[in-house]
Amino acid sequence: MPDTTTRLPAEATPTAPALVLRPWDPADAAGLAALGGDEDLRRWTSFAVDDASSAARWLREQRHGWEQGRRFAFAVAEAGPSRAGGLPVGHVVLKDVVPGGPSAEVGYWTVARARGRGVAPRALRALSDWAFTTFARDGLTRLVLRHQAANTASCRVAEKSRYDLTAVLPAQPPAWPAEGHLHVRHLAGSPG
Repeated sequence: MPDTTTRLPAEATPTAPALVLRPWDPADAAGLAALGGDEDLRRWTSFAVDDASSAARWLREQRHGWEQGRRFAFAVAEAGPSRAGGLPVGHVVLKDVVPGGPSAEVGYWTVARARGRGVAPRALRALSDWAFTTFARDGLTRLVLRHQAANTASCRVAEKSRYDLTAVLPAQPPAWPAEGHLHVRHLAGSPG
C-alpha cells in the first residue's frame, strides 16, 4: 500500500519545467482557497473550495482517502526551488481503488496559470503509470476517465495521455448534469 510520502516525477518539456506529484498537505490550504474564483474549475469539476474552512475540509478528505487505500490524490507542483512559491498547479487523483478490482477511475484539474502548458497530460500520464505499477499485481488492468462532453480540453488531455474515447454517456443529474465522455486506458499487454 502506498503511503502519504509518495512522490512521482513527470517529465519536463522544452517550454515547461518538470513536475512533481505529491500528496496534498495542510500547508496547501491557502492556495486551494484562492482557487474558489476559478470559473472554469467550478464549471467542469465538483471542486467546492472557496475559503479556509472548505479548503481544510477538502484536504482532510484527501488524506482520509489515502488512509482508506481507495483514493490517492496528488498535488501537482512544478519542480524547482523558485516555482510560484511551491503552490500546486494542479491535481490528479486515482479513485475507486478496490483490492483485486480490475478497474479504477482517474481525475484531474489544473489552475488557470497552468492551462495550455501540458501540465494535465504529463501529470495524468505519471499518475496512470504509477497506478499500473502499484496496483497491477492486485489485478488493476483498466483506468477510466469521465468528463463532460463539452469540455474539449479534457478530451485532448485524455488523448495525449493514451486514454481512448470508448463511449458517450447520457446525463445523470445531479452528479453528471450534462452528456459525458468515457475514456479508457488499459495496462500494456492486458486484454482490452
